[in-house]
This record gives sequence, structure tokens and C-alpha cells, in this order.
Amino acid sequence: MPPAATLPETSQTTVDRTREILWRDDYASQALGIRLVEVRAGYCRAEMQVRRDMLNGFGIIHGGMLTTFADTAMAFASNSHGEMAVATNLGMDFVASAREGEILSTEVRELSRTRRTGLYDATITAADGRLIAVMRGRVQRLAGKPVGGT
Repeated sequence: MPPAATLPETSQTTVDRTREILWRDDYASQALGIRLVEVRAGYCRAEMQVRRDMLNGFGIIHGGMLTTFADTAMAFASNSHGEMAVATNLGMDFVASAREGEILSTEVRELSRTRRTGLYDATITAADGRLIAVMRGRVQRLAGKPVGGT
């Protein structure tokens, strides 16, 4: 069996252009107050402050908010190569709770990228270092479809 084809390196210029294009129309992430701290090829670190409107009935952050937070960072990591990638699956494990006012950070790393798929791990931590949640996600890469159509 021949070895898998090596995908080309992604320039930071491509990463930055893709980040700008995606962020411009990502109204959900903007509404949640997510801040992109660092985006590199196959990597994203973002922050978000827990607000009152993100709390569930127990006064802790709603799991759906944590999932959206990690999914947003995965979108920027997986699309950083300039080619469209859409989530096809993700699994989230909630480890600890977070309360109103806390600043959370998520870090997403690319584990695998082929022409067709990508696999990503995310961790969400609180400012004091507590692990809040972990996520593993898979994306489908849309060959020949550049982010932003350019």
C-alpha cells in the first residue's frame, strides 16, 4: 500500500485571511463574546466570559454554551488551511462547572488532517487552571471549496 499523500504546509497568510473571512459572518460566536486569541494552521485558542444569559437552572454554564465555544474554536482550527471544513461529529465530556463572571479558555489542536477529514481535540479550562470540559470533533473537508470562495 502506498504511503498517504502529504498535504502542503499552510502559510500564516492563509490562516489570517481565513480567520478574517470566517469571523466576519460568525454572528453566533460574536454574540457569545468569544475572542479569538491565537489561530495557527490546525490550532485555535479562544476565550469567553461566562455571562448570566449563559447559565442553566443550576446557576452554572449551560453545556450547550460550552459545546458551542469549543465548536467555534474547532471551526477556526479546521478551516485555517483555507479549504472549507464542516463538523460531522463531536463528543463533549463535562468535567467541572463554571459560574458567571469566569473567563474560560479553549484550545483546539489538529490531530489528523487528510484530504477528506480532520480530527480535533479541544480542552476548556478556567482561569484558575481547572479543567471544565474536553471535546473530540471530526470534520469533513470540502475539497476544492475555499473558505470565502476565493
